[in-house]
Amino acid sequence: MTETRKENEGTAVEAGSLATERFTQSGKLAKLDVPKERVSQLAGELIQAANDIVVKHEVTYEEYNALKAWLIKVGTDGEWPLFLDVWLEHTVEDVNSKERPGTVGTIEGPYYVPNAPEMSTPATLEMREGEEGTPLLFHGNFTDTEGNPINDAQVEIWHADAAGFYSQYAPGLPEWLFRGTVKADENGHFEINTMQPAPYQIPTDGACGQLIGAAGWHAWRPAHIHIKVSAPGYQLVTQQLYFPGDPHNEDDIASAVKPELMLDVKERQDGQGNQVEYNYVLAKENESK
Repeated sequence: MTETRKENEGTAVEAGSLATERFTQSGKLAKLDVPKERVSQLAGELIQAANDIVVKHEVTYEEYNALKAWLIKVGTDGEWPLFLDVWLEHTVEDVNSKERPGTVGTIEGPYYVPNAPEMSTPATLEMREGEEGTPLLFHGNFTDTEGNPINDAQVEIWHADAAGFYSQYAPGLPEWLFRGTVKADENGHFEINTMQPAPYQIPTDGACGQLIGAAGWHAWRPAHIHIKVSAPGYQLVTQQLYFPGDPHNEDDIASAVKPELMLDVKERQDGQGNQVEYNYVLAKENESK
């Protein structure tokens, strides 16, 4: 049986340290070359904004010291990737994708793992025997912005299980549970068999949970499937796809839900769970609106 995640339950220490480790090893900083003028502008405005908050709200020394202790805890818990991906990445993604035509994206989040097992379509993601949840067939097609099929596209997919836990970030799960890299066929079509994920709370036993509790916020994310779609010569799109009717589609703590990312869930004709069709339109490299 899959253990159910209870309110205020989390895996912050394990998940946070793994997310930090994976980010440092990701290579995302390999091409970093920011001019001093740009660093001065961004860092200076961030520092000034913090000082403006102190003045506007007459922050006390007690509050300042609480902030200092909390910032230290974010680091020792390894939760900077979680904090930034939950409360800032959605704006960074919006800014960086506003001129990209085609399929809409959203945040990656902290639980991506590269080099998931490669499969050809039709594919079935790794599952445990007797896996709980509702079977889901996820299928669609790839075209470019002119409607031409893309014949060398792929779908990287990952998501939580029926209890809201991610493989490699929670103990006791198979390494590649609900993770895979699926190659579309020569017509740009793909089919992936998996299970519907559950809504879940972000880890609440660390610094981020401490902030959530102190502010009186909730920690819930709606059920979603993570996606990265790509093809040689085309721009990468990262997504989270959501299910209608989830109570947290309207108040997602990560502010990552967009109307274009809502799935149209239908019952399979064979009665074996649900199916969704989602078609991808990829923009060529350097193509813009």
